[in-house]
Amino acid sequence: MKHAMGHALVVFSGGQDSTTCLGWAKNRAEKVDAITFSYGQRHAVELTAAKDIAALMNVPLKVVIIDFLSSLVTSALLSDGDIAAKHPDDASLPASFVPNRNALFLTLAHAYAQTIHADTIVAGMCETDYSGYPDCRREFIDAMERSLSLGSNKQIPIVTPLMYLTKAETFKRAETEGVLDIVIAKSHTCYEGDRSMHDWGYGCGQCPACVLRKNGFDEFVSGK
Repeated sequence: MKHAMGHALVVFSGGQDSTTCLGWAKNRAEKVDAITFSYGQRHAVELTAAKDIAALMNVPLKVVIIDFLSSLVTSALLSDGDIAAKHPDDASLPASFVPNRNALFLTLAHAYAQTIHADTIVAGMCETDYSGYPDCRREFIDAMERSLSLGSNKQIPIVTPLMYLTKAETFKRAETEGVLDIVIAKSHTCYEGDRSMHDWGYGCGQCPACVLRKNGFDEFVSGK
């Protein structure tokens, strides 16, 4: 699979999924860059994790500050709200949903990909264990890919290697790609910014992201 792609740009948060995608891209592309976003999230731990992991994996990382987003949308990830509650603007969504976040991330990543001449964007969205976020579905990614291509006259595919994997299967993929140790020891997905260490990685162990990650790891280990 080595060099199945030319130049890949990974949308990178420093979390489990995007770290797995970074390993996936490193094993397939001739060149890999990463881009991450400071968007006013309630803790900076994931940005630190993203920088540390990118440096460890020798991947150039572009950090883009878009903290204006917190002044435009409502999300418990951008405030001190209850992460486990319903979203105040749409009860069918979790409070942690950040409206239009992935649309903005992909738009900016697409623009940067043109600048650095990347021919593929890699992102960690997943609709199997997607926490109820509608912008993590492949249908949405396809629509964004088409719109961004039409608006730029650049055909840059958006590849989502984890789209149909469970969290247990994502742990397995990380192992296959040779980044499982990095995922556990370095990545951060906890909504609370808690850096307590567990066998499945860092986190509070109670927030929805931690529960999903812990259950996925337990299933992964039990299946080995």
